[in-house]
Amino acid sequence: MEAPLLREHEHVEPNLFKRSLIESKKLWQIAGPAIFTSVFQYSLGAITQTFVGHVGTLELAAVSIENSVIAGLAFGVMLGMGSALETLCGQAFGAGQIRMLGVYMQRSWIILLCSALVLVPIYVFSPPILILFGQTKDIADLAGKFALWMIPQLFAYALNFPIQKFLQAQRKVIVMTVVSAVVLVIHVVLSWLLIFKFGWGLWGAAIALNLSWWLIVFGQLGYIFVTTSDAAWTGFSMLAFNELFDFIKLSLASAVMLCLEFWYLMILIILAGRLTNPVIAVDAISICMNLYGWEIMIAIGFNAAISVRVSNELGAGNPQTAKFAVIVVSLTSIALGLVCMVIILTTRNEFPFLFTSSSVVAKEVTKLSGLLAFTMVLNGLQPVLSGVAIGAGWQALVAYINVGCYYIVGLPIGLLLGFKFDFGVEGIWSGMIGGIVLQTIILVVVTSCTNWNKEAAQAEERVKKWGGTAAEED
Repeated sequence: MEAPLLREHEHVEPNLFKRSLIESKKLWQIAGPAIFTSVFQYSLGAITQTFVGHVGTLELAAVSIENSVIAGLAFGVMLGMGSALETLCGQAFGAGQIRMLGVYMQRSWIILLCSALVLVPIYVFSPPILILFGQTKDIADLAGKFALWMIPQLFAYALNFPIQKFLQAQRKVIVMTVVSAVVLVIHVVLSWLLIFKFGWGLWGAAIALNLSWWLIVFGQLGYIFVTTSDAAWTGFSMLAFNELFDFIKLSLASAVMLCLEFWYLMILIILAGRLTNPVIAVDAISICMNLYGWEIMIAIGFNAAISVRVSNELGAGNPQTAKFAVIVVSLTSIALGLVCMVIILTTRNEFPFLFTSSSVVAKEVTKLSGLLAFTMVLNGLQPVLSGVAIGAGWQALVAYINVGCYYIVGLPIGLLLGFKFDFGVEGIWSGMIGGIVLQTIILVVVTSCTNWNKEAAQAEERVKKWGGTAAEED
């Protein structure tokens, strides 16, 4: 470990401000395009819902439920399992084992495609599942029909997320942004043609959404195959079938870690529907979650940026540079969270009317604005710490932390405050914020106490164990 320690002294500069600017530039070069990519891809489903909303109220409800529950579940699982590549590809790239990136991506394709097959029954049997969660039969039946049509999207997810992590590790995020932007424009035109011009309704919406996700996959693959991605892609290899068991363990840990976070906030909306006045409660919480969802797009960008920076620097044996990157991105994201908090608080009496004409709903949203603003600040730091965990390979540890903080502490407190003590939505949300606060504190402590030299050594061992040396000798 003397080499990393020597590098640590070599990287120390007297001008801390200059170091911060250099690191910020590196982070924004990844985070900026990653944010736009997330927004563009998030907008595909949102635009579909907007178009379908002009077809009929039942159709809108069906598409909304399918997008948020069925496809949302699949999205979380696929994104989570694909996030294992942020650790492996990032560290391999930092270590100079470029050829292994393509092998890792192929391993992830194998695992995610098999996982997609396991998820297909959820799509097929979605009507009884939705009814079990309290949906009416007419909405559940139509959502179930739409879910069957959306099965191709599930397999697009399985290919897309490994591709994106593969490109992110090489900092080729502009490619993803351009492809997603072009597809978004195509999606708007295609949706208008199929849903309105041809009058195909939900069937047209399904074709447009499926085709758009597959265009994203083909566009990114086209770039990789044509450019060979600077030797990171050298064609299909039998090495993809090596070390699959350990790869599956890391993929599952990544999926559990992220899904526990996604589902935690989804539960908030489900519980709101069980309150005394569910229509007002659900409408109000949905407006808040809509705004929160857009801020999450920014958080995803920072999550991607810090996981790439940490994994690259650990793989390269630069532990102190990784540590400094964590500090810079944490301060940057907290600052943006504070800006969002100020905007929410200063416009709390006005912004609800952008989403509703009901004064009763708007009043409820205003009451929730304080909790929303505080959640925005937490959302500035928490995803960054999750990104650090992904970059360092701590997914299993964070999964345990999430279970304890979210479901053993936060959720029970929220149920008590919301139902037992009649604080309603504010009580449920307050309890769940308590879980996020506890998780954030623990992750801050873990990150602060981390031996970054040891993490760099483990990254080197991980690259060797999972085929890096073998690939170079091949």
